[in-house]
Amino acid sequence: MSFTLPGFDLAAFITTTLSEDLGIGLPGGGRDVTSESVIPADARFAGVMDSREAITVAGLPLAAAFFRHLDSGCEIEMLVQDGQSVTPGTALMRIAGNARALLTAERSALNTVQHLSGIATMTSAYVEAMHGHATLLDTRKTIPGLRALEKYATRMGGATNYRMGLWDAVMIKDNHVAVAGGVGAAVARAKTAGVERIICEVDRIDQIEPAIVAGATHILLDNMAPTMLAEAVALVAGRAATEASGGVRLDTIGAVAASGVDYVSVGRLMQSAPAADIGLDFELV
Repeated sequence: MSFTLPGFDLAAFITTTLSEDLGIGLPGGGRDVTSESVIPADARFAGVMDSREAITVAGLPLAAAFFRHLDSGCEIEMLVQDGQSVTPGTALMRIAGNARALLTAERSALNTVQHLSGIATMTSAYVEAMHGHATLLDTRKTIPGLRALEKYATRMGGATNYRMGLWDAVMIKDNHVAVAGGVGAAVARAKTAGVERIICEVDRIDQIEPAIVAGATHILLDNMAPTMLAEAVALVAGRAATEASGGVRLDTIGAVAASGVDYVSVGRLMQSAPAADIGLDFELV
């Protein structure tokens, strides 16, 4: 099964992750000393990866890539697909192959699936709590080096990717405003630079009109209560997209989304998602 994401090098990710676990380049490193000491070189394993709680799955193709990197002939059967919600005890993948290779890849494969499924599961819970109001966005608050994967996981949970980085949209925040001399001046500079998509953060109602008049296409309403969000939406009156952001939690997102905003962005989807409880048990064959 192929797995491709724009800007993501699967082969480099697999190699770097396994090299870290194997201690490639370190004194005495470069091998799985436990498996080499305990498991015969020709032994074969078969096992099942399964969920031990209700989760939304993400990362199974990556797990398969780890196993195949060390045993190109291993047999893998995908039993569910990324983005699928499953109940506790659901078998996700069957694997059979060289025992040493599968054990060496096991931790890297599980870490990846547990992390990405944790993000997808939390994202799915936030989407459900919005009751069909607004669109859930992720943020740039990702672990360095894992952005493409973590944003993939939020998509599997039902969110929409926001900016992928600093390059694909202007986002004017409070520090930009402070240097530029005001919301209107900051937006005007971006407009003069020829930027079409201009997101402008405001934390006061009186900043909205200057931002729109200067050319903002998207108003980020920062840390506003639902009543103030509704007031802001009425003032914008469809002239720009509206987004609620800042401190949004699972127990508050329903009211935030119902305020009438177009989008709600949540940084904790990737910052605070716990790893999903997923296991993998092997037996000799």
